[in-house]
Amino acid sequence: MKRIERRSVLKNIAAGAGLMTLPVSLAEAFAASEKALGPKLNGKINHSVCKWCYGKIPLETFAQDCKKIGLTSIELLGPAEWPVIKKYGLTCALPWGEGLTRNIEKGFNDPANHEELIKGFEDVIPKVQAAGYDKIICFSGNRRGMSDTDGLRNCAVGLKRLIPIAEKHNVTLVMELLNSKVNHRDYQCDRTEWGAALCEMVGSEKFRLLYDIYHMQIQEGDVIATIKKYHKYIAHYHTGGVPGRNEIDETQELYYPSIMKAIVETGYKGFVGQEFIPSRKDDIASLKQGVTICDIA
Repeated sequence: MKRIERRSVLKNIAAGAGLMTLPVSLAEAFAASEKALGPKLNGKINHSVCKWCYGKIPLETFAQDCKKIGLTSIELLGPAEWPVIKKYGLTCALPWGEGLTRNIEKGFNDPANHEELIKGFEDVIPKVQAAGYDKIICFSGNRRGMSDTDGLRNCAVGLKRLIPIAEKHNVTLVMELLNSKVNHRDYQCDRTEWGAALCEMVGSEKFRLLYDIYHMQIQEGDVIATIKKYHKYIAHYHTGGVPGRNEIDETQELYYPSIMKAIVETGYKGFVGQEFIPSRKDDIASLKQGVTICDIA
């Protein structure tokens, strides 16, 4: 009876918003009602979203949609895009640069890339600070037969050359943890333990990790235990449904409210970026649902 009543209530809400022109599932009604209700966020999580997952939506339109939902950041944007989101009072929690600085496969683990990477980051880091941001993404690169020990050493050498400018401009270099099983074959920074070891070798608060929950569930599992163990090395989080990298609701294997609770309990005050690829017709309804799921009380 409770389930029937809940279904009726949700349908009535959606109908009142002019959204019940066709029969919908309970999940669709929930998404529609949440979208209609607008932002009612609890504030324990700072919500962000990765624009690349919504490529068909123009950035200006997307910024307006995000503002309505209650997000305060759109990330993985370069300098040319920052003025667009600023028009709507949004920040960029995790920017990126241009050229090789955005290349996942060619990163700091190969000394042959160091000069170009350092030049690129030396150019963009002051721009990040001038825009009012304090982080920028970076990558290890692929192994290409390189041992983990050599990869650590090479990354540390290159990153240490950038630490003085990062410290001067109060910008943190954030290396993303990616799975090498499914999405990024051969990527070297594919385990949290390896990333934490690199943080220790670099030896500066201005180098930290992006813990991508989707990627690390695939690569190593034990998401909550890993977050609790290594949280001091983590400067940013991304979401995504496993398997498939779609919505983070009951269609996938992770329970995100518990993960968000664990993140908050570590004392984390940064942003959580939604990085799932919507599989339903209404991308913004899926985004609203993802934000709602992560917005723990």
